[in-house]
Amino acid sequence: MLDHQDVPVFILCGGLGTRLKEETEHRPKPMVPVGDRPILWHIMRAYSAHGFRRFVLCLGFKGQVIKDYFLNYAALNSDFTVDLKTNDVRVHSVDHDQDWSVTLASTGELNMTGSRVAQAAGRYLGDAENFAVTYGDGLTDVNFGDEFEHHRSHGRIGTVLGVNPPTRFGQLKYEGDQVLKFDEKPELSEDRINAGFFFFRREFVEYLSTDPDCVLERQPLIRLAEDGQLEMFRHDGFWACMDTQRDREYLDGLWSGGKAPWKPAR
Repeated sequence: MLDHQDVPVFILCGGLGTRLKEETEHRPKPMVPVGDRPILWHIMRAYSAHGFRRFVLCLGFKGQVIKDYFLNYAALNSDFTVDLKTNDVRVHSVDHDQDWSVTLASTGELNMTGSRVAQAAGRYLGDAENFAVTYGDGLTDVNFGDEFEHHRSHGRIGTVLGVNPPTRFGQLKYEGDQVLKFDEKPELSEDRINAGFFFFRREFVEYLSTDPDCVLERQPLIRLAEDGQLEMFRHDGFWACMDTQRDREYLDGLWSGGKAPWKPAR
């Protein structure tokens, strides 16, 4: 089995987060907290629980906030002493178990998602045969190791996580004006949506462009599907995306209440 720690995980962290404006005025969306940690940390922790420890963060809007967070990660999670005369800092015991390698890649203030991945992969993919891509605002309890092994087994260039989330609105089944059945949060029948967790073979870089207007979800993925090179990995467990303040409060409540499905068992 390929060592998962050799597979880079590219996380898109550069969007403006306009639908979460009350939270993103002074920080990028991936730094909006769920509990006492940024949602970005939760995403990375979920991958690392399955052996993925090499991360490339594709920065844009307010990227310096993310850079500062990781530059000061040891101090933020440990006791430390500052010598005010020399400005030397001595971190005592490091109070965390993250053995991650985190690359902070500036990919343009307003560049689109495909451009960000193309730029970062061009610099940091190295000789990796496969890589992961996701967004800085989604959480799931999928086993990323299983998704990756599925990706390697089918031989196509790309794999996308397909989920069947409940709708936010109650569904009515009716005849005339008589309601026959009321279902508060039904599943979407057999329909599945793009959950935003991908694995690709390195050939996918050829579908991308560093042009600022290259959107991952448009021409690159549409072409990949048309070429018969995109496979779905089905997941019937938890998935949620933090688009609005309501979403943030929902995720925060799950974490604070000890009911977060994405939290690793260890």
